[in-house]
Amino acid sequence: MICGVTTPKNAVVVLLDSLNRHMLGSYAAAWGNSDEFATPNLDRLAARSARFERHVTGSLPCMPARHDLLVGAYDFLWRPWGSIELWEQPITVDLDEAGVTTMLVSDHPHLFETGGENYHVDFHAWEYARGHEGDAWKTVPDPSWIGTPTLPARTRSDRFYDVSRTYFRAEDDFPGPKVMRTAADWLDANAGKHDRFFLFVDEFDPHEPFDTPEPWVNMYDPEWDDDLIIWPPYATKAVERGVITEREARHIRANYGSKLSMIDHWFGKLLDTFDRHNLWDDTMLVLCTDHGHYLGERDLFGKPNVMQYETLGHIPMLIAWPGAAAQTVDTLTTTVDIHATLREVFGAASPHPTHGNSLVPVLEGSGATDREWAIGGVYGNWVQVTDGHRKYARSAVESNFPLSMWSNRWSTMPTHFRNVGLPKPDRRAYLDYMPHSDVPVIRQPFQPGDMLPFWVSGPVDRHHLFDLDNDPSEAEELAGAGGVVEKEMVDMLVAALDAVEAPREQYERLGVG
Repeated sequence: MICGVTTPKNAVVVLLDSLNRHMLGSYAAAWGNSDEFATPNLDRLAARSARFERHVTGSLPCMPARHDLLVGAYDFLWRPWGSIELWEQPITVDLDEAGVTTMLVSDHPHLFETGGENYHVDFHAWEYARGHEGDAWKTVPDPSWIGTPTLPARTRSDRFYDVSRTYFRAEDDFPGPKVMRTAADWLDANAGKHDRFFLFVDEFDPHEPFDTPEPWVNMYDPEWDDDLIIWPPYATKAVERGVITEREARHIRANYGSKLSMIDHWFGKLLDTFDRHNLWDDTMLVLCTDHGHYLGERDLFGKPNVMQYETLGHIPMLIAWPGAAAQTVDTLTTTVDIHATLREVFGAASPHPTHGNSLVPVLEGSGATDREWAIGGVYGNWVQVTDGHRKYARSAVESNFPLSMWSNRWSTMPTHFRNVGLPKPDRRAYLDYMPHSDVPVIRQPFQPGDMLPFWVSGPVDRHHLFDLDNDPSEAEELAGAGGVVEKEMVDMLVAALDAVEAPREQYERLGVG
């Protein structure tokens, strides 16, 4: 341990959804692109933090990533987007047993929908700022909308937000600013009132809709004179296929930048509370995300059905640690490592297997993690593995089967998107067991023709391999030629599957081992 560096008494984790690493000043400067969008407060945090250079996604997308953080175990190899299961418990329960007060502040609607339930209920207290994205908050527009700060935007009939936004009267009525103000107020009222505390700020910005009021709106596209485009498409070859025009693509990217700069501004209010109460002396502050968001790179938009290129899968993480100087950390890390770090900080145990490595030795300056690989992906989709220098994404071979869903909750993403739930388990289902658990779990095999969970896409024989050190833009495809490197990456993938005790059907589906 470095002299003056101390183990924190408290922890604050701020997750900004869909935060693009390459658009933050502290990261983008290394690429000579630090001035596309202003992020002065994220840069302010970086100036006193460990900046992790090889931090990557695990389970995806939104709720699976939060499962990684709050439960500490990958779930994408067993099930899709879903709630906390009967055989596991969130870190909030572990912290309660360790005498730690826990608080959640969020505007993330998926935490309160079918398929995302049970994540918030074990916090000691929680606040939910209403009105973001698909939050079912209002049923009719506000008839007195004229004069509010929301500007005309192209709407979508399936989005509650287009109604909710008519109720915003000022900038701090928007969900993101409201969350940051609430979190800062909680710290003002609670600093010094608890023996130890954990505050989780799950902020949905800069996720779409990319809707901002003055002075942020059109900050990066002042010449736009049409209705705002706040809903980006989820598409491959978006401009090439005419899904959007090149001009619309630039406008959408600029609107993301406006949202990023707005939430950065309000994040500064949280940093101000750290200054007022000298929380830097005894509180760890983690800034992280679940994944990035394509905004025209490779003519991709949103989170379409492609492997996780660096834009989406190589994510930022900043950790301010009491007494520690700013540093650059090159060790490979992923989201489950945040969970492992919190457990060590608070001396909390987990009753079920977890997959993270604590970062405490790195942050205290006494050592490094022994992570040799990081695995990640989307259920029923590509499975990726990286050593931080090379990245391999493997799809199913020949067929996307065998594939089973393991769950006792049976609520998942299709309910939200299609107004119809995933069919209930049928007579093909049987009881099985998760690694090291005595709780029986329903295992439902799928076959061609079944309705599958929303994110299952079934890519077949589409593998990808990149040398990130020599080809950070992933322009040179190395998969398919065989050779030593591809064999090494297949072996690494098998080792990762073995380490997490993945279902045998994943080996079969991927054609490995």
